[in-house]
Amino acid sequence: MYTTNAQEIFFSAINAVHPRSLMPQHVYIDKDVLHICGQKINLSSIDNLIVIAAGKAAPAMAREIEKQVRHLITKGICITKYGHALPLNKFNVFEAAHPVPDKNSILAGEIVLDTVQQLSANDIVLILLSGGASSLLTDIPQGCTLEDIQQLSVLLVNSGASIEQINIVRKHVSRIKGGQLAKAAYPAKVFTLTISDVPGDDPGSIASGPTVPDISTFEDAYHVLVKYNIWNQISESVIQYIRKGLHAEIEETPKPGSLFFKNTFSEIIGNNKLALEAAKMSASQSGYHVVILNYDLCGDTEQEARHFVQYLLDYDGNLPACIIMGGETTLKVTGNGKGGRNQHFALCALHELFKNGITKRNRSITILSAGTDGTDGPTDATGAIIDTAMIRPGIINFDELNNHLADFDAYSFFEKNGGLIITGPTQTNVMDMVIGLIN
Repeated sequence: MYTTNAQEIFFSAINAVHPRSLMPQHVYIDKDVLHICGQKINLSSIDNLIVIAAGKAAPAMAREIEKQVRHLITKGICITKYGHALPLNKFNVFEAAHPVPDKNSILAGEIVLDTVQQLSANDIVLILLSGGASSLLTDIPQGCTLEDIQQLSVLLVNSGASIEQINIVRKHVSRIKGGQLAKAAYPAKVFTLTISDVPGDDPGSIASGPTVPDISTFEDAYHVLVKYNIWNQISESVIQYIRKGLHAEIEETPKPGSLFFKNTFSEIIGNNKLALEAAKMSASQSGYHVVILNYDLCGDTEQEARHFVQYLLDYDGNLPACIIMGGETTLKVTGNGKGGRNQHFALCALHELFKNGITKRNRSITILSAGTDGTDGPTDATGAIIDTAMIRPGIINFDELNNHLADFDAYSFFEKNGGLIITGPTQTNVMDMVIGLIN
């Protein structure tokens, strides 16, 4: 029962940040005027409308745009993850790899650059961004190969670096990221609608900020690579490219105040906070006393899981209670197993419950940890759910749990013992959610 309650709360949050709930209020036509990003544009002044959607929510965002302004679209390009595509009428759809780019990522990136470089001041580029766009919309820096960029991506994703740090590096091995797409599209007007998948909703970090000024530098990128012991593992071609940037032989990403942002406008239309508030409302309507413990969950996955369990065990407020967190933890993978940070969070939480016995105060506790995009790591699960029933004698072997935890093999554990959450693509992405129920 309680696991069902937790999942219902989670799905209510997903619905609140789905493009069908978000887009209509941010793009619409009224009396021959296009309303977008708080701007009003007479339709008669538009020569071409180019729409570029990139990310895990790109197909659903593109579909909503078709509903609103289909007859205006001159050209549409949609880039999303394999298995996420939806039928569209005005878009060329590319499916590509995530989190490590592939040849389709590069093809889409080149087509986008070629398209926007041909525009004039009476043209509009509408960019629809969501999580995953950093790898899905990619280009290859001069002198490098796809294999070089793939190797760099794998090292970054598994390094323990934050998403902000990863994107600093991505911006400096690209001609799209870090404001460079806006530069390529100038003098066209560029409007960006974003569903945020980064802590703090920094536009410069979301999808590596292709249409906003970049305050980071080649030096910052170099320091990230050194700090996480990546510099000596990447290809010589990438090293040489970054060295050229360090010596000003390659132009820096465009900075605040640049002419290229004169005609750019952006708006964040959905984020993790919106999802958490929807979860809070759903839980309250189900009779739970709700605490949003953390709007900016970050830090080490295992440490955050242990802290969350202890909070639930020590909680002395009204019951039943629903404790919610949102954000994105960091997981440095050292084992060879299968899983993702949410599945690992759930497995760590189960381990912590085991260590504490059934519970303090004989409570029933349920914990759900899941990604809002339908994907957790390189698996078909979006997360996992556990409860105190799993730690009753004879249900689960503690040594087996320890082995799976040490090998970062949460998926196999939950596949065998139950608890995987498999939703398929949700067509949105606002980081992760953790829901704890105390009954």
